[in-house]
Amino acid sequence: MIKAVFKKINFIKVVIVLLLIFGSKIKAQGQNDSDKTIISDQLKWSERTALTVLRNYPNAWQLDGNDKPKWDYKMGFVLSGFEKLFQKTNDKKYLNYIKNYVDERIDSSGSIKKYDLKEYNIDYLSPAKLLFNLYEVTKDSRYLKLLGQFRNQLESQPRTASGGFWHKQIYPNQMWIDGLYMAEPFYAQFTMKYEKGKSLDDIAKQFELVQNYIIDKQTGLIYQAWDESKEIGWANKLTGTSPTIWGRGIGWYMLALTETLDYFPKSHPKYKVLVAYLNQIAKNANEYKSPEGLWYQVADKPQLFGNYVEPSASAMLIYAFAKGANRGYLASSYKRTAQKSFDSFIKEFVKVNKAGEVNILNVSSNVGLGGKPFRDGTNEYYLTAKTKENGAIGIGAFLLSAIELDK
Repeated sequence: MIKAVFKKINFIKVVIVLLLIFGSKIKAQGQNDSDKTIISDQLKWSERTALTVLRNYPNAWQLDGNDKPKWDYKMGFVLSGFEKLFQKTNDKKYLNYIKNYVDERIDSSGSIKKYDLKEYNIDYLSPAKLLFNLYEVTKDSRYLKLLGQFRNQLESQPRTASGGFWHKQIYPNQMWIDGLYMAEPFYAQFTMKYEKGKSLDDIAKQFELVQNYIIDKQTGLIYQAWDESKEIGWANKLTGTSPTIWGRGIGWYMLALTETLDYFPKSHPKYKVLVAYLNQIAKNANEYKSPEGLWYQVADKPQLFGNYVEPSASAMLIYAFAKGANRGYLASSYKRTAQKSFDSFIKEFVKVNKAGEVNILNVSSNVGLGGKPFRDGTNEYYLTAKTKENGAIGIGAFLLSAIELDK
């Protein structure tokens, strides 16, 4: 009886020891798997970034921490980089990532789910740019129908007294600088492709209004918004502009110009005017970069307490400088500036984990004006906006800059 008990105890001891040994091996194996490099550092920064996005956000609508699908300019911005990467590499996984995002948001008849024209949200036009290439590749008529729907939105989009597009129905008489990026490249591509360029003068007019009313006369930089009626609480009572010169706002404006010029014929009388606008803002922005070649959240006040260099603004300007130089809109010296700034960006904002995934640090969250609770647009408001890792605009801007610089 006693021997039987001892045998049983010894057997249990052996089982425990074996479980401990195998458990530690399994744990060690798991640790090794998590530490294993998945994305090679021999790839270009553009591909490493795109592969990171594919791993961490299987569905593009998950970008920026979203918990449900939506048609959104932030997703559109990142996916515009994927489109360029597909065109560069012909790798179908980049195209499929875009297609899956768009197809999830449209129904069988070719309408966007939960899209309400009456909102007149100009942000909706930015992801619509993805539809041009999708239609060319697939010939799916839903994409063409949807392009027409968004063009029709512009046709009835409310305007200021001077003819500028309102940013949204809920923001009467207001042009926002990011709205130029959301609308004009789409508008230019559509009118050249399907309307024989009939709307080019109207597109140029949007930029002319920016130059006349939203550019700061002292610095040559640009405010985020302008209320032509001067009635909203954040508006300067003399000029109608919002209070802060926002780094990302400069980026949006330069991207709006470079991407619109891609479709603007050189023979058009306003082509040289738009190129001049780009050169003007590029020259002025270049004077406000940090010693390392990066740009600030509040762009014109580097010494302001609490101010900081911000990745989305910096990568946008790097991309605009590089693209402008590559296309001949800007002098070649801007590409050299972009290359130096890109290297500084890597040191300041990029963290690569053991799996080889690319993470962008300290991206400013979205900022806006008006609304409830009321956003007053002061310097302090921009400087106290939360930052986060891998904000979609930061990822998208870095991806685009890496593609343009062939990094």
